[in-house]
Amino acid sequence: MIRWRRGTVQQVVRGWRGAVELTVTLTARSTDDPATVRALAYPDLVGTPQPGDEVLLNTNALALGLGTGGYALVVAVPDRLPEDTPPLGHIVKARYSPLQTIRLAADEEGSPHRAALAAADSLDGMPVITADLHSALPAILAGIRADAPHARVAYVLTDGGALAAGFSRTLDALHDSLAGTVTTGQAWGGDLEAVNIHGGLLAARHALRADIAIVSQGPGNLGTGTVWGFSGTAVGEAVNAAAVLGGRPVGALRVSDADARDRHQGVSHHSLTAYGRVALAPADLVLPDNLTAELRERVDADLAPLTARHRVVTVAGDGLDEALRSVPVKLSTMGRGLDGDYAYFLTCAAAGRHAAALT
Repeated sequence: MIRWRRGTVQQVVRGWRGAVELTVTLTARSTDDPATVRALAYPDLVGTPQPGDEVLLNTNALALGLGTGGYALVVAVPDRLPEDTPPLGHIVKARYSPLQTIRLAADEEGSPHRAALAAADSLDGMPVITADLHSALPAILAGIRADAPHARVAYVLTDGGALAAGFSRTLDALHDSLAGTVTTGQAWGGDLEAVNIHGGLLAARHALRADIAIVSQGPGNLGTGTVWGFSGTAVGEAVNAAAVLGGRPVGALRVSDADARDRHQGVSHHSLTAYGRVALAPADLVLPDNLTAELRERVDADLAPLTARHRVVTVAGDGLDEALRSVPVKLSTMGRGLDGDYAYFLTCAAAGRHAAALT
């Protein structure tokens, strides 16, 4: 169900690649409705709202109190519809939803990368770093840049979280540090579009000419607190895809001694399920050598059942703190910053350092 509301744009607050943030005065339908809300519009779908415009909103995220997606979303600007623009491609994303959007796939006819990708069948040993959460991206990139500042790094965004690449302010801030973003599956709005993870990885290698690819979902991890009910199972599928295509899977483990939930203490059950039960191909699971002794002991015990298939790699942690503190975005996971969940970010950076050593 959708919680529909009407409102009037009061202010355009700010914009970044792919999105515009607004302040909207609501036409209340319920006593629970606030007078004003933060709203987000994707200009390539609905146009760019201006102060005074009436907008139709989906306020589900606000009603649920979602931290990551705590915006009303603009569904339409009914009195000022954007001009029709001829589609560049033929693939449809967010298929059969009211806001399905037509995109140009990197490997379809009409794409400048068609010939290269039609012939592509291998990643040529490219390291592929797989991560559960979008918050891992800047930390992994920091680890890569610590040792390989000039490596070409592509981001492959899967469709387990936010489908719109433009939702991520992290991606906007990291734009100049990446060779590009490939949005896969139902996700859209990257520099390149791909039908699935396999095509996304090949596009990263052969269209963006990446030396390293980082794969994760967008913001907004989904989980029910059960063994299988979380969107991060896609991490294991990304390991399989990288291996099938001749890449080198590198696992960025979700490690924490700060998360209040026991299932995410030590190695999160998300990582244990994704790498232990979904990933059928081996990966390098990376740890820094400067975790606390207590945490390392628990992590080693958590990973012991996975060592029959995967290789646990320990890398030097020196210099990673400086690299993490120099990233151009605020590091945050589940509301915790770098010092609030240090082991998580440090472990992600270690995966980046290891991948850099494989190039």
